[in-house]
Amino acid sequence: MKEQTEVVICLGSSCFARGNKQMVQIIKKFLEDNNLMHKIKFRGKHCFGNCENGPSIMIGQKRFEHLDPESVLVILERELL
Repeated sequence: MKEQTEVVICLGSSCFARGNKQMVQIIKKFLEDNNLMHKIKFRGKHCFGNCENGPSIMIGQKRFEHLDPESVLVILERELL
């Protein structure tokens, strides 16, 4: 059985204040709309330690920074579909 892909969103105060609060909901909706909830492990992490580059997420071992709602959807489509 294939291991789940992990999507981790930074929930540090800087990323959260810059938009990751909204992106949590966007990512959840994307996973639900694309029937990926069983294939993806989505979780938050307190801080990635790169606050000046936030908002940030990681998909597997790839880090994506300086995100906004539009760019996170592009990345999710490219990486997960």
